[in-house]
Amino acid sequence: MAVGNAAVQRRRQHAVSVAKERREATFRAKRLRREGVSLDMDVESDGGMVIEEEPSVLDAQMGSAVEELKLAVSFKGNDEVQKKVNALRELRRLLSRSEFPFVEIALKRGVIPLLGECLKYGSEDEQLLEAAWCLTNIAAGKPEETKALLPTLPLLIAHLEKSSLSVAEQCAWALGNVAAEGEELKDLLISQGALRPLGRMMLSDNGSTVRTAAWALSNLLKGQDPEAATKLLNIDGVVDAILRHLKKSDIELATEVAWVVVHLSMGSDVATSVLLMQTNLVQVLVDRLAVSSSLQSLIPLLRSLGNLMAGDAYTTNVVLVPGHEITDSIIRSLSKCLKSEHRFLKKEAAWVLSNIAAGSVAHKQLICKSEAVSLLLQLLTAAPFDIKKEVAYVLGNLCVAPADGSGRPNLLLDHLVAFVRNGCLRGFIALVRSPDLEAARLGLHFIELVLSGMPNGEGPKLVDEADGIEAIERFQFHENDDLRMMSNMLVDCYFGETYGLDE
Repeated sequence: MAVGNAAVQRRRQHAVSVAKERREATFRAKRLRREGVSLDMDVESDGGMVIEEEPSVLDAQMGSAVEELKLAVSFKGNDEVQKKVNALRELRRLLSRSEFPFVEIALKRGVIPLLGECLKYGSEDEQLLEAAWCLTNIAAGKPEETKALLPTLPLLIAHLEKSSLSVAEQCAWALGNVAAEGEELKDLLISQGALRPLGRMMLSDNGSTVRTAAWALSNLLKGQDPEAATKLLNIDGVVDAILRHLKKSDIELATEVAWVVVHLSMGSDVATSVLLMQTNLVQVLVDRLAVSSSLQSLIPLLRSLGNLMAGDAYTTNVVLVPGHEITDSIIRSLSKCLKSEHRFLKKEAAWVLSNIAAGSVAHKQLICKSEAVSLLLQLLTAAPFDIKKEVAYVLGNLCVAPADGSGRPNLLLDHLVAFVRNGCLRGFIALVRSPDLEAARLGLHFIELVLSGMPNGEGPKLVDEADGIEAIERFQFHENDDLRMMSNMLVDCYFGETYGLDE
């Protein structure tokens, strides 16, 4: 199997790692709201205010706060609302301090039914906001603490559409924390109807509201759920809202919306088709990529573009036409990312380039004429292993043309010769020696191109001089059938009994 075919087959697999690698990109799945902190200013749940009181004092404070809320909920009189607001405010203040297990104490004291009571329809906005804020911070805790919110989910969802913007936004924040807990709660929220009102919140022109809704939707869509992705895009106005917000100058807003695009394009071919063929989304993403400089904004832009190109050949062949400014722009931007100090950006940029390099011969030639190739060759030698592997896919794709009628890709000899002359062979041989079988297979495929394709039959000598024979022979008795067969074929065809006799 040729390098190009291998690259095409694994493009989709790359999208599966979004949840894990988003954490590498400094994005938190759950967000605690502190005093005076908006969603885009969230902080890690293991930092914050320093608490100097003794644990017994803090335990007593939370116990007292829950008891005060019980009294306030049961009180009937002229100032009953203010009593509840005051009690909720004190409870929320304690729940915003993550260094002591206030949530655990509050749950043991029976706080969830009380908060559910305070979320009932017809309550004052201030009361609803404080109750939703408390639930938000409870949901930011441990899995069992998040699951404690189950009785309140229908009310939180209902307030998304039936309450003021500030209350709806806080409820969306709470639901985003719940969705972040995993598949079970995410599926429950979707079954209870959370997707539609969160999607409709994207239509707002209020930046804070859209950021919160987009973040919650990202958690709700995380994974590969084609049905949920399609449902979201079928909500009137959502697609246009996504494009509108991506074009805004608000970097935090555009970043959160870009993550929605990441998850939409990851699991649904239908959603990808809508985004590609009915909008100018790729152009918007490329334009945003060209002017972005922060790690947090570049990552979802790169991932979105990579996902869209991994779905099918439409993006590469129809949207990214060689000679058009959009194509030149994305290659320039990807080259910029390859020069970044951030490992993740280099890896993502190489992945996107591998998808472009899997396109037509004209696409391959365009990349080869850019500064990207010299950067890729440097990375193959000196970058961390995971980046080397992505880079190897790009270089391998650049050396083969799309398959003809026979099903085998055609060798692009000038590209192969240029890469080998610039020292890339040792980088591929190093992949063969790695314990990663996918990387080893990739290395063996490239060695096969060198052995069979280099002019004047010099391939075997080049591989030998780079200590490649020993690397190939590692797999002659390997348990993996494909690698074992490939290894023996290469040794028998190019390094048999007659090898070296001519010299």
